[in-house]
Amino acid sequence: MADVLPTRSALVSRVLPFSCVDGPGNRLVLFLQGCNFRCPGCHNPHTIGLCDDCDDCGDCLAVCPSGALTFNQGKVQWQATLCTDCDACLDVCPRSANPKAATMTVDDVLALLRRYGPLLSGITVSGGEATTQLPFVVALFAAIKGAPDLTHLTCLLDSNGSLAETGWQRLLPVLDGAMLDLKGWRDSVHHSLTGYGRERVLASLQLLARHGKLTELRLLHVPGKSDFLDASGELEADLAAFLQRLGPVPIRLNGFRHHGVRGEAAQWPEAHPTELEQLASRLRAAGLGPVSLPALMG
Repeated sequence: MADVLPTRSALVSRVLPFSCVDGPGNRLVLFLQGCNFRCPGCHNPHTIGLCDDCDDCGDCLAVCPSGALTFNQGKVQWQATLCTDCDACLDVCPRSANPKAATMTVDDVLALLRRYGPLLSGITVSGGEATTQLPFVVALFAAIKGAPDLTHLTCLLDSNGSLAETGWQRLLPVLDGAMLDLKGWRDSVHHSLTGYGRERVLASLQLLARHGKLTELRLLHVPGKSDFLDASGELEADLAAFLQRLGPVPIRLNGFRHHGVRGEAAQWPEAHPTELEQLASRLRAAGLGPVSLPALMG
């Protein structure tokens, strides 16, 4: 008998059983660990690195109120059953590591979906950057599509758009839609806000729009750094033209906040509601959208 191949697995930062803000309906959200961008304004810096970023210094043990973190043979160990998700360990870590990251298989995730399935509209795989663990995402979505009791669930991806076309071609057959971020328009601005250029992101937006799988485009406004509006306060003409070529894609505006941010970006000014409303107004005037604003502003 041929050996049975092990199921695909991924390093997972967190599982959120129910969410109404990570795509339409009520969704289970899988936050994968690891990101290829280095955004100074990241709200979840603990999702960027992989397990080897942790040097087992033990600083997190002293602040854990439930005893979920312990030392075992010189390594920090996390016990999920004791954890209260207070995230004190994430706040104190000097290396922005995540002691709670754990390996999950496709079968593990399917079991969760079957547990919560009757209450769910679908699953969203986020991050970090989900496509850095692309084989797992493809295998997971294919397994969901192939399971008769789970076919009612939609499979969405929340991504920074850095995946190459060959990767998207692997994912498209099992993908219902993707939500992508555009954090800067000019390449220099995008690079300053993410550590990388914009070309892969623009190509991903175009590819997904052509295939009818661009569920949402997200624009991040950072006061004094974003360049979606020109000096006169109007929408940049070449940005407007690019967005119009994508077609009627929902656009969500996000404003920079200090929550979770570390380093220099903690000194950046937060986005004001009037700034987001101005950008929304310019987008709507250009016939783009529908445009949505954060649920809570101010």
